[in-house]
Amino acid sequence: MKLFYSATSPFVRKCLVTAHELGLRERLELVPAAAHPINRDRSVVARNPLGQIPTLVTEDGTVLYDSRVICEYLNTLGDGHLLPRQGPGRWAALVEQALADGLMDAAVLTRYEDAVRPESLRWNDWSAGQLDKVTCGLAEIEHRKDALGDRVDAGTIALGCALGYLDFRFESFGWRGKAAKTAAWFEGFSQRSSMLATRPPAA
Repeated sequence: MKLFYSATSPFVRKCLVTAHELGLRERLELVPAAAHPINRDRSVVARNPLGQIPTLVTEDGTVLYDSRVICEYLNTLGDGHLLPRQGPGRWAALVEQALADGLMDAAVLTRYEDAVRPESLRWNDWSAGQLDKVTCGLAEIEHRKDALGDRVDAGTIALGCALGYLDFRFESFGWRGKAAKTAAWFEGFSQRSSMLATRPPAA
């Protein structure tokens, strides 16, 4: 299987952590891609019209995207334990994944605003609105922290990758000061071998 990826993408990291947890990492061939909101990587666009990473090409040539779809596919190749098939556990994991994905979306858009948009065109109120989504997302994770426990599933993996991205790109945001219980949970979760193996490069 070929995974179009960037080592700095939190959505790619979510897929890689999932693969590690399922014992599937060695089946993935990583294909570097330069996804960009303006200068779109045509090697990715040729397979995924959105030009986004991660994009997965399966062994039979099927193309899968986005990260949620890829993670669910990997889960079916493994033993399926990362997403319960039914019951409250399934809905908790899916909602947590959606929460984490929304937080990552807002953070990535803020990063693009600062790193890609010309300074004269930047809109500070828009960036503040995106970061408010991050703050509200952290408050919800904090509220859910006791239910996270030592679970390792689609929800907690996504949350771990979202928090890791804040460490990577938004150190000055100081998210731990806004979510102390979540920070304590993350300290343990981030030491999993799957998380250590997928850490982004130094910013």
